Amino acid sequence: MLNCFYVQARTKREGGKECFKYEIILMLRKFSIDAFVAGIEQGFVYVDFDARSGHNHGTKFRWRQNRIADLYGEVVPI
Repeated sequence: MLNCFYVQARTKREGGKECFKYEIILMLRKFSIDAFVAGIEQGFVYVDFDARSGHNHGTKFRWRQNRIADLYGEVVPI
């Protein structure tokens, strides 16, 4: 996650095909481990233990969509 893109899109079906309307695209650069740890402390980054009966999907980190930019030093709208 050092550098990545964040994309939000609306979807709809037209003629049996799924169509996308891209509404937000952000280029995220310079991931900050300090901001990540602060996000855990503030509660907008959290651990998701995704173990289900019969199949374990693993443990992962999740964060609030409206706070993703807080984890990067450089955010460029596209």
